[in-house]
Amino acid sequence: MTDIISREIHLISRPTGMPTPANFALTQTHLEPLQDGQVLVRNLYMSVDPYMRGRMNDGKSYVPPFELGKPMSGGAVGEVVESHAPEFQPGDVVTSNYGWREYFIATPQELHRVSRDIQPLSVYLGALGLTGLTAWAGLYLVDVKAEDVIFISGAAGAVGNMAGQLAKLRGCRVIGAAGSPEKVKFLQEECGFDLAFNYKTGSILEQLNLAAPDGIDVYFDNVGGEMLEAALSALRVNGRIIACGGISGYNAQTPQPGPSNLFNITTKRLTMKGLIVSDWLGCRGEFEHVVGDYCRSGKLKNKETVVVGINNAVSTFLGLFEGKNIGKMVVKLE
Repeated sequence: MTDIISREIHLISRPTGMPTPANFALTQTHLEPLQDGQVLVRNLYMSVDPYMRGRMNDGKSYVPPFELGKPMSGGAVGEVVESHAPEFQPGDVVTSNYGWREYFIATPQELHRVSRDIQPLSVYLGALGLTGLTAWAGLYLVDVKAEDVIFISGAAGAVGNMAGQLAKLRGCRVIGAAGSPEKVKFLQEECGFDLAFNYKTGSILEQLNLAAPDGIDVYFDNVGGEMLEAALSALRVNGRIIACGGISGYNAQTPQPGPSNLFNITTKRLTMKGLIVSDWLGCRGEFEHVVGDYCRSGKLKNKETVVVGINNAVSTFLGLFEGKNIGKMVVKLE
């Protein structure tokens, strides 16, 4: 292995409220020679995701916090450059959790081989990645079935648009909320949503009631806050909630009050289930087979917002909280 200098992003201070570029540093590291049983990978694409904001806080959560002064981690797709392990050969394409850097050394157990058959390879961060798996798992979590009316918040995001497309393939009526006319158009014209509305232009509950005057059966929650409160009002008796995310409160500096109508869970006999995608990694083979076929046949669209260069990774991540992405937000590494 020739000398390799890899650029990587470190978290150097913990944000208070909305992160700023000052919380991060772009650094260089020199990779050591490969040892037996190790693999050298050059990243091609890396993922930035809202859940990473929680890992910037200190304290216990469902995933460990990022360590200060060390490279952050996250989903990535890369190509094997050199291998001292029989499981991988140069040229193999792999996914890993070694994002936020250009090169890395890993063991075979830390890598997952994927096929070049589906392009672009960044699809393994979106439709065929953990965001796609999250959407797929969420529908199974509450047994979403044909003719259900499902409402999805953050619907033009990475998980939301996938959840909507997969629900349509199940025969559901799908309603989405997004934050711009462009996103509403994307949901209706490209993703096949039955209806979508811009939550910034009026009352969320009023717009949801217009879209679903007879109520909804399922709410796929990516936002929390006012969206959850509106859904609790619109859900029918025995409705189900998929609690996937709460981006509306990720940068809050004080705890946010819960919905004022939470007692609807009791009066309507609702079911609300939390979703963490790591619980579903054992189903990844089945997911990749089923959803891979959808991608190959054109039944499922993998929408991406792609930014080039690791030097733009931080601003790209911050853009998630400003609604700058349609579909999956991806950084392409040069």
